[in-house]
Amino acid sequence: MKLAFLLYKYFPYGGMQRDFRRFVEECQARGHHCRIYYISWQGDAIADAELRHVPVKANTHHRRNEKFLAWVSSDLAADPVDGVVGFNKMPGLDVYYAADSCYLDKALNERGVLYRRGGRFRHFSAYEAAVFGPQSDTEILLISETEKAKFVQHYHTDEARMHMLPPGISPDRRAGPDAAERRRAAREQLGAETGEMLLLFVGSGFIKKGLDRALHALAHVREEQPHQKIRLLVVGQDKTRRFRWLARKLKVDEYVEFLGGRDDIPELLLAADTLIHPALDEAAGIVLLEALVAGLPVICTEVCGYAHHIVRAKAGLVLRSPFQQEDLNLAVLRCLDGVYRQQCRDTGLVYAEVTDLYSMHSTGAEIIERSVMHKLDKARG
Repeated sequence: MKLAFLLYKYFPYGGMQRDFRRFVEECQARGHHCRIYYISWQGDAIADAELRHVPVKANTHHRRNEKFLAWVSSDLAADPVDGVVGFNKMPGLDVYYAADSCYLDKALNERGVLYRRGGRFRHFSAYEAAVFGPQSDTEILLISETEKAKFVQHYHTDEARMHMLPPGISPDRRAGPDAAERRRAAREQLGAETGEMLLLFVGSGFIKKGLDRALHALAHVREEQPHQKIRLLVVGQDKTRRFRWLARKLKVDEYVEFLGGRDDIPELLLAADTLIHPALDEAAGIVLLEALVAGLPVICTEVCGYAHHIVRAKAGLVLRSPFQQEDLNLAVLRCLDGVYRQQCRDTGLVYAEVTDLYSMHSTGAEIIERSVMHKLDKARG
């Protein structure tokens, strides 16, 4: 089959973008020709995929999205494919991968009336309704039961179109027999001192992932236990200026290291002592499970779609909603206890052995194949 994959922006360090790449590669491995439409691309191309750059610009994101859809629709009319798979919400998709949370729910619960009268709201709510509304026949690949419930509540989506996928952790994230040796080497490379606590924050999108909350928690630890060696490693591709300023204001700037986007996440997961992920909004949070299978204790908020795995695995601490900074502060202090961290590591690794946390992309590719074949069969009558 010839498949078109649609994505506004690709960069190598985003969770959704990494899933995008693995879905394309899985479909290629099954013998399908994959064409990719995109506005911007950073990082390596996907081998043997047909890349088509969409040269559109606009003053607003929603106007740019409209131009993107118009350009792609015209190109597909001239050069058709068998199925269209989208990783951003928009009309005309055969299959949509729901990495993003429910826009309408956030607009109704977190925004005011004036916002909902604007062009941005009209655009994004209409594009979401084009996927989830009752008039749509788009098949939907879901990764969060929480977000599924929101879509059903707001759009009354036919649940027959909604397919819950297992997580898709890459095997290289798992702690192998050489984990202890790799941990020593990684900590040495990071200049970690004996007894130094390394907190790891991973996520492009520092505001949404709660980096300010993590900095406040670090400041609290420094105040409560000034002799504790501790450092916060910040990994992700985003602007750092406001967070560097906050770290200076909280007098913890010497204990924070911004590492940028990295390709050596498996080594950092082994080197660290706790993952801190106090996200404001997170449809899934693949890094939570990457930490779990690496044996790294996790602190996260319950809004994260994959937080329930941390609870079931007893692999860390999940913070209640609404968020309270004191809860995060106490959670970080709890994770200073090496015995507790070892308990989290042990139970997390057992959970990783007995739970399917790995087959998202093969399962999703099978659904894509079935959905497109069903569409083609209907077209043939």
